[in-house]
Amino acid sequence: MTKLFYTLLCVFSVSIMFAQTDIKGTVKDNSGVPVTGANVLIEGSSSGATTDFDGNYSFTTSVSGAQKIIVSFLGYETLNKAVTLSGGAMTLDFVMVEGGNTLDEVVLTASSTFRSQKETPNSISSLKAQELTRLNANSQADIVASIPGIVADGGGGEAATNIFVRGLPSGGQNDFSPIQYDGLTLAGYGLSSTAGDVYAKVDQGVKGVEFVRGGSSILYGAGSTAGVMNYISKTGDTNDENIINFEVATKGRIKGEFYSGGKVGGEDSNTYYAVSGFVRKDDGPLDFGLPTKGYQFRGNLKKKFENGSFTFYTQFIDDKAQFLLGLPLDGDSRERITGNDGETVYQLNSSHVRNISFLTPAGEYKSPIGDGVHTKGFYAMGVFDYDLGNDWKINSKVKVSDYVNNFGLYVAASGTVNTPANLSDYLDAYGYAGATNINASYVGGTALAANDRVIDNLNIDRNRPITDLTGEFSITKKLEGDKVEHNITLGTYLTSSQGEDNNWQYRTLSAFNDAPELVNLSFTDVNGDDVILAENGLTARIGRTAATFLTQDRTAFYLTDEMVLDRWRIDVGFRVENQKASREIGTTATKQVYNDVGLTSALQNVGYATGEYKRAEVSTTGFAASLAALYKINDNLNAYANMSKGYFFPLTRSINVVSNDVIAGEYKPENIYQVETGLKYGSSKFSGTFAAYYTTLVDRVAIQRLNYGGTIGTVDGIKTLQDTKTLGMEVSWLWKFAENLSFNGNFTYQGHELKKDERTVLQSGTVDGVVLVEGDVTNGANVGKQLRRQPTALSTLRFDYDNKKLDAFASANIRGSQFNDDANLVELDGFTVLRIGAGYTIGFEDDKKLRLGFSVYNLADSQGLSEGDPRAFSQSTTQDYFVGRPILPRRAFFNATLTF
Repeated sequence: MTKLFYTLLCVFSVSIMFAQTDIKGTVKDNSGVPVTGANVLIEGSSSGATTDFDGNYSFTTSVSGAQKIIVSFLGYETLNKAVTLSGGAMTLDFVMVEGGNTLDEVVLTASSTFRSQKETPNSISSLKAQELTRLNANSQADIVASIPGIVADGGGGEAATNIFVRGLPSGGQNDFSPIQYDGLTLAGYGLSSTAGDVYAKVDQGVKGVEFVRGGSSILYGAGSTAGVMNYISKTGDTNDENIINFEVATKGRIKGEFYSGGKVGGEDSNTYYAVSGFVRKDDGPLDFGLPTKGYQFRGNLKKKFENGSFTFYTQFIDDKAQFLLGLPLDGDSRERITGNDGETVYQLNSSHVRNISFLTPAGEYKSPIGDGVHTKGFYAMGVFDYDLGNDWKINSKVKVSDYVNNFGLYVAASGTVNTPANLSDYLDAYGYAGATNINASYVGGTALAANDRVIDNLNIDRNRPITDLTGEFSITKKLEGDKVEHNITLGTYLTSSQGEDNNWQYRTLSAFNDAPELVNLSFTDVNGDDVILAENGLTARIGRTAATFLTQDRTAFYLTDEMVLDRWRIDVGFRVENQKASREIGTTATKQVYNDVGLTSALQNVGYATGEYKRAEVSTTGFAASLAALYKINDNLNAYANMSKGYFFPLTRSINVVSNDVIAGEYKPENIYQVETGLKYGSSKFSGTFAAYYTTLVDRVAIQRLNYGGTIGTVDGIKTLQDTKTLGMEVSWLWKFAENLSFNGNFTYQGHELKKDERTVLQSGTVDGVVLVEGDVTNGANVGKQLRRQPTALSTLRFDYDNKKLDAFASANIRGSQFNDDANLVELDGFTVLRIGAGYTIGFEDDKKLRLGFSVYNLADSQGLSEGDPRAFSQSTTQDYFVGRPILPRRAFFNATLTF
């Protein structure tokens, strides 16, 4: 009897020890509206859930005894409720009050468990849908410029933003910070330098953007060496919502956006939809006679199961955007100068190059450069989440994409004459001193005035089709011990991409005016021969210059463990990845096509692809590891630290193919090491973060393309092998110092330098007066110098007022001075971009509302430079002209947003 008693007692004790408590309920705001995405967690554990579209949540936990339930969501006060868990079922409903701290928001990117920003041991920044609508962004640079540690160049118009993260260089757009839509990268990341932002266009269907830096972000998905930018889509819920946003702006912008989301079927349906998109037409940001225009449609369909969900996402885009490069500026002030007509020259792009055509050995070529950056294509993606029970969960994503991107480049101030020159000086530069019978006239128009200035330009048509198949699968198991809870994730990431890089080029002569007309130029030389130097505005029918095929296959496996202790959260993980890539380079040659008397050889001969190719395939493996820890000091303050070793595979298009199966140098991963430590504080009135970081990049391979003999060579000029080091600190804050009024911002300071700088000349020639000899090597000339295009200080300051009817903001993005070159010879002054905006919301019955708003970008019309001439070997700072790219000028936006 005694044995039976003790046996029953043990069984009862064990059953209590492993008792499961089912917790469910709803979360609503004080108006009774369900709060979707609220975080409901048991403090000190990973047990919890997020609310669904109706504000409902449910989860099962083996945690027992006296516990505290934490309910949090961005913009609401965090709720705490003491409970006793002893098995069985429990219903807990919560009502949230607006006003909480921003660090309570649940992180969706680069993590396998639900946790808030405050509980994550790395740096995270986010922007919500409301902020994106009020921002009226010109480009992705506007979206990410307010993130600590991020330098985003916004002088290029609407596309190809260069992003520098914590001192890491940008080899072309977003090399070290992959852009994702709902967790998977877009369009062949790592294949070529085509800007990822041409595929990722914001509309009303975007719920927000998260930028996760450092720590475990290097392990999941495509992996990262610096940070992951993830656009998160809205999905429909039981409360139907419809949004129409209409926007107009100076310089001819008209844009309409829409969103509609809700339930498909009857009351018992578990299927939801969301569709969104935009249609736009725009003469700006700078009006040069070629309007940008296009449309996008996105959507998703979500089916919820008892233990999971399946969501199908898709996008179709056909959009033409504007891209701008540098132009001659005043040599002293570096401000824009006036043209022949006395008007300020903002850029030298011209609508007159539209539909330029010429004969080639392969037939007629008609330039699409008038379409600017033209992106057309689609992606389709399926995401499957399922709870297998017994604390096993799986997540699977598959995406296919097919895009064609035509990237039209107007490279102003590129040729033998890179600065404005009168006709006499222009002909002298080409070796035609003493020319007579000079005939210079606008194409299809009148003659130039005697003192009118002209300038050379290069026009490049880049055709880059890309197809991509990407998938990720992960399985997570939660193991609960006496003191530690483990969340172990095993995952794999697979991608196969194919692309082409086809280039055509031609040179034009234009007058030095804003949006200039093309110029014809003929004369008689000193030998008495008639010469045609520019015909139909063309000075060189260069033709085909590149025919390249690229492939890339990546296979990665990762294992992570997100651990929860009493006051600790510890993340550990590693990743191993193999990349196989190939580059197939087509041979190009020139042939005489035009025989007219007087034409220069540059106008007679045209390039074409011969059909001959040389090909090489490479294979390399990278290894990444991360260790991070966070300690909860009290309810408001957490301390954290992380360290990681990551890698970056050089772009496939950078493989230097010498002959079949032979490449120059090695193809291997570039290694990046990061260490970060910081504090996160969050309360209802004030939240803030502090981070100190160290980043070093080892064996960075970069190719510099130079202006050989006054031309932009299609062959790489100098290969550099560099090590870099950055030591920095970031501070961010949000202070709600009065009712409806807040002050937020951030400040970053970073000291950076080159630790190694080995340069090898790849092509002989004269560049900016410097004689280069192929094979020459210089080592260490720039060691100790600051990194180019990286300021040491940058900051964002912003005041916001919002009483639900009237809202207003004023912000300043401040960038310190920076060097344009590795030698630190050319320093660009710092600048500030001021922005203001306001809106008024009118309420109607049934929660309908209309917001009327405006904003002004670059209120003070600053002319700060985002960069100088990136292709100059040694840019002078003492001449009459300085070639650079100013930030975009002032622009005003007006919009009306109807929600119903």
